[in-house]
Amino acid sequence: MSVKVGVQLPEVEREVRWPELAAMARAAEESGFDSVWVGDHLLYRGDGREERGPWDCWTTLAGLAAVTERVELGPLVACTAFRPAGLLARTAAAVDELSGGRLRVALGSGWNEEEFRAFGVPLDHRVARFEEAFDAIRRLLAGERVSLDGTYTQLDDAILLPRPARRAPLMVGGAGPRLLAASLPHVEWWNTWFVDYGNRADGFPALNARIDQACERAGRDPAEVRRSACLLVEIDGGAGERRTQAEAPPLAARELAAELAALAEAGAHEVIVVLDPITETAIRSLRTMLPNG
Repeated sequence: MSVKVGVQLPEVEREVRWPELAAMARAAEESGFDSVWVGDHLLYRGDGREERGPWDCWTTLAGLAAVTERVELGPLVACTAFRPAGLLARTAAAVDELSGGRLRVALGSGWNEEEFRAFGVPLDHRVARFEEAFDAIRRLLAGERVSLDGTYTQLDDAILLPRPARRAPLMVGGAGPRLLAASLPHVEWWNTWFVDYGNRADGFPALNARIDQACERAGRDPAEVRRSACLLVEIDGGAGERRTQAEAPPLAARELAAELAALAEAGAHEVIVVLDPITETAIRSLRTMLPNG
């Protein structure tokens, strides 16, 4: 089975300005990557490092849509708590239009308590809030008129206008049972961060089997939900931009081609590489290791 390969652009490894982000996205496209991804966070602090934050996810994706032509684009993943559900759906529809139908709407519930607190975003009942927001977002993107009198989400005959040219594909990030129960009946993709399977293909089947079981409980054929796995890769020994964890050691770049094949064999349809360092040069250095390189 062949595997698609994407790359995550810098998040908070260092401060990166727009010209460099645009250059990296173009480099990814020219090098044969299938997709480019942007993290959705507001702020990091309280972990022993200086406080830092990335550019706004959706604004950045709109800019990337204008400077690329082929690659799929997406948030990795968009936190449904950061924006009202109807406005998030409108924003996603606009980015899909600007990109010519290249957006994948990847959603999650969020987790970083520091950024929630700093920006006044409620963190209580996090999964319940996700359940309501996800329902509203996916229905709006499907072209429905949506009225919803939920505990956390209220919509009154909402509709996306102009109407989206298509229903952008959906992806969910995470493995919580309630999050999966709410999303697996409707998504095309499921994504996992590299820590959750040990950053090696031999750890992926057990997690993948849990998703199969969650699909079956949700009444969905597991074969209908494609699997996406992030993979931490060090270029030339890395630059220390990403903190590593003993249970998920980074992969050396020279091993990437073999690991992509192993992940495909283990059931992954897509691998999104998280590079250390993440630079234009690092992206271009992987060209010959990609399946279509």
